[in-house]
Amino acid sequence: MTLEATELLPTAELEAFLDEKGLGSGPMRATRIGDGASNLTYLIEREGARVVLRRPPPPPLPPSAHDMVREARIQVCLKRGGVRVPEILAVCEDESLIGVPFYVMEEIVGAVVCDSVPGALDTPEERHRLGFELVDGLAALHAVDYKSCGLEKLGKPTGYLERQLRRWSGLWEVNATRELAACLEVGEQLKATMPESPPSTVVHGDYRFGNVMVGLEPPARLEAILDWEMATIGDPLADLGYLVASWSEPGAPDHPLLLTPVTAEPGFPTRAELVERYAERTGHDVSRLPWYEAFALWKASVFCEAIYGRFLRGERDDPWAGGLCAGVPRLLEVARTYL
Repeated sequence: MTLEATELLPTAELEAFLDEKGLGSGPMRATRIGDGASNLTYLIEREGARVVLRRPPPPPLPPSAHDMVREARIQVCLKRGGVRVPEILAVCEDESLIGVPFYVMEEIVGAVVCDSVPGALDTPEERHRLGFELVDGLAALHAVDYKSCGLEKLGKPTGYLERQLRRWSGLWEVNATRELAACLEVGEQLKATMPESPPSTVVHGDYRFGNVMVGLEPPARLEAILDWEMATIGDPLADLGYLVASWSEPGAPDHPLLLTPVTAEPGFPTRAELVERYAERTGHDVSRLPWYEAFALWKASVFCEAIYGRFLRGERDDPWAGGLCAGVPRLLEVARTYL
């Protein structure tokens, strides 16, 4: 294992835990999966088992953030409701084992789409199918009866948008590294023009290609939805607005939330086609979607400002984080165009 994995995943303790749960035998090897800056994900390999372990980043942790037990429970319940999520194999709430709670889930064979798609899907027809698979997965999630599958306490069924506006306004005050009047102004515009929400559903909170696994062979298929840290009960159009606002397409205004540039390639559905597909699948009125796109970009400006603060403190040194000096004002500039 790497030094990082050795420090964050104590070998003897984890091997004993996996033995107890019947997940393979013998020495284990841990390999970091992905480059997420929040929770950490590892492929664990040992004789008779290939599983995935998810744990929080190193302490100190903000209150209520990175709740692994909650994230695992959400997936157990959603699996019961037919949502495409990995099977949860074991949950450890005992912090004394490795220092934090964690969970173990099945390995999903597939790819995360960002700059490219799997070679066998790299045709206009399969790209188009892949885009619609992503939307259909979201529509299916929003159709789940969250009460019957055990998620009635995941969040409050009313007042989601009001709470979100209050929460992110407060986070801006915590995250801000400079004076940006546009953030407060856009927040006030959002508050003044807030639409009436449709009936509440499970909301993923960060739904995009970067948080799903797709199959490697045609026909294109969404295999699993990942990263449920921000999930709650709320307005389903918030998920759709975030997906559309972060969807790259030719001629779209550039901003830092366009994290999957491959969707600008020929064959992928346009933003308008994604919205039309979602409306067909759900029956939701999507006429106010521009508000939700502005909302998504405004929220992104707040969490991106936090990332930029980490860059200024030397906690991140990647070009994307450094580019948020201009990127955060750009998010707010584009958000205004939707209001």
